[in-house]
Amino acid sequence: MTHEAATLEGIFAENRRLLFSVAYEILGTVADAEDVLHDSYLRWRAVDLTLIENPRAYLARIVTRQALGVLRSTARRREEYIGPWLPEPLATESEGGVEHVLTGEAVTTAMLLVLEKLTPLQRAVFVLREVFAFDYPEIAAAVEKSESAVRQLNQRARNRVHAQRHIAIATPEQARSVVERFTIAAATGNVQALMDVLAPDVVFLGDGGGVVHATRRPVHGQDKVARLVVGLLAKGRRMGEMGIHFGVYNAMPAIVATVDGVLDQVTSIEVRGGAVTALYSVRNPDKLRSVRIPV
Repeated sequence: MTHEAATLEGIFAENRRLLFSVAYEILGTVADAEDVLHDSYLRWRAVDLTLIENPRAYLARIVTRQALGVLRSTARRREEYIGPWLPEPLATESEGGVEHVLTGEAVTTAMLLVLEKLTPLQRAVFVLREVFAFDYPEIAAAVEKSESAVRQLNQRARNRVHAQRHIAIATPEQARSVVERFTIAAATGNVQALMDVLAPDVVFLGDGGGVVHATRRPVHGQDKVARLVVGLLAKGRRMGEMGIHFGVYNAMPAIVATVDGVLDQVTSIEVRGGAVTALYSVRNPDKLRSVRIPV
């Protein structure tokens, strides 16, 4: 390996966590984000480093353009997706080996679902500006638009995002007592106790992708969601020996369920104002490939 090639590889490695985070925020899928990083690295290796003033911004430009291309090509597939589409679970609390820099509400499933409602350009601009604080000239170069156009895109995106954000999502630490009550009530099959910890407008979203069984429509309301959760746990126990593990995915506490030692689902628990406001259950095996069962 030449000195220049080694330098290029080193710069990419230094920025890899950031670049993965940018790709994941734009795409919402771990596998696609990894593919974008691979393709971006190949393009990065071909650049003339002496012509680049800001390697970090230049790398973000490459990744953004690659991610936009993937997002546009997958738009139709997401429209035809069977049942609710949920982002791939991303571990945001682990022992070493963290491959991203994402923390807080920016990476929550709720936020990523809001970003799904933006145009690809709005999403990319919003992510680069509001999540990663890139300068407008850097963003303009990344999306190949004028700076004034980028400012307008960001303002529209901000308006749409803020219109759908309500009470802040609790951090895993803040949500701990609520999640404990939820878990005990669900494990014992106590519907009333489960209803007591659920918000009146709670929603359950299940993502099976048409590959495995999952609810194909959102389920709303305390009673319906409580009975659904109890029924799903009972069904899981009938399938085999069920294991329950806990983790933090997309900056929310999550229950990781296994059946006979095989990963079955990751259910992230959203808590706002002291109650469970949403349950995001990913069962699609294609979206669980990168998930490690918590010890």
